[in-house]
Amino acid sequence: MASDTVYAHHVWDTDRYQNQHSFVWEYGAALIDLLSPQSGQQILDLGCGTGELTHALAETGAVVSGIDSDAAMVAKAQQQYPQLSFAIADARNFVVAQPVDGIFSNAALHWVKPPEQAVQAMANALKPGGKLVVEFGGKGNVQAIVGAVETVRQQKKLCPWYFPSIGEYAHLLESHGLDVMFAALIDRPTPLNDGAQGLANWLKMFGSNLFIGLNETAIESVIQEVESLLRSQMYDGNQWIADYRRLRLVAVKQSHKPA
Repeated sequence: MASDTVYAHHVWDTDRYQNQHSFVWEYGAALIDLLSPQSGQQILDLGCGTGELTHALAETGAVVSGIDSDAAMVAKAQQQYPQLSFAIADARNFVVAQPVDGIFSNAALHWVKPPEQAVQAMANALKPGGKLVVEFGGKGNVQAIVGAVETVRQQKKLCPWYFPSIGEYAHLLESHGLDVMFAALIDRPTPLNDGAQGLANWLKMFGSNLFIGLNETAIESVIQEVESLLRSQMYDGNQWIADYRRLRLVAVKQSHKPA
């Protein structure tokens, strides 16, 4: 999970991320087959988080580097995989020394606003014919969770993330010279770790921007009310099931500008 975001006050806890939310990169492993990196190819992992998928990509024989905007994530990744190259960079304006053969991004781009800047940066970083494989939150992702927070707080439009439709993001990619070869919006009900505490821990890890303006006591109160609202539909007696919906796309950079 990357942390490229305009919400600068979001603080990432790398230990909690690894110990309680490993599903983020575990689900992302399936994307590697879509990228199908070849030995010696230059691959960029955009929003590398703590580096697990960067390492998995490197296991294919590709030459892989990872970038993330969060210094703690990058430090953890470098500590875990010292043989790989990681750097702090912003998805909206990163540059590469030489264009790469492929860009891989899992669970990162919904943090990035404005999305047009990230798409332009990715298009610039790819070689002609280079491949882009991304997956992130799509239209309707965690809609029930966000809706419950809005109900409790009696406020609208609290969602801090960017969750586009297939049509919206495909158009954005194609307007920047990337031909979309595959796109899917996937319902993925996702079990959360930590039993009865799973939803609260998820909100504290990923949803801090839903609670802007509240003190710790008020946040705990809102979370308890959210749990009450969602318990009947999202808690099975043993664990919480988050209403994830993921947008997955494969695109190729045009070898020439369209006529």
